[in-house]
Amino acid sequence: QVQLVESGGGLVQAGDSLRLSCAASGPRVSTYAIAWVRQAPGKERELVAAISSTGGLTHSRGSVEGRFTISRDTAKNTVYLQMNSLKPEDTAVYYCAAGPYLEMADPKHYEYWGQGTQVTVSS
Repeated sequence: QVQLVESGGGLVQAGDSLRLSCAASGPRVSTYAIAWVRQAPGKERELVAAISSTGGLTHSRGSVEGRFTISRDTAKNTVYLQMNSLKPEDTAVYYCAAGPYLEMADPKHYEYWGQGTQVTVSS
């Protein structure tokens, strides 16, 4: 069973930065693509960014391109989401999720999920 543990969320002001971490463990975890998915109150979950198992391929949604960067430390089985120039509309619970390959269309593609970490951006 793959386990994912997020950390790094918090309360910040608009324009600030945060770095989220997702520590992955379990069998064959290094073969999984990892995504960051967020869910704001009253809204559907949306894919924010994803990275392939090797870290060689990444994708981000348009609203965060140029502000958020996803990266992967394969030696530590940890995926990061560096978030810069945060906006109030980035406020959400951020989850990391693991799936067999990188997918940006449907969060349901991802099989394993962490418990989430809250990010709140005040204006």
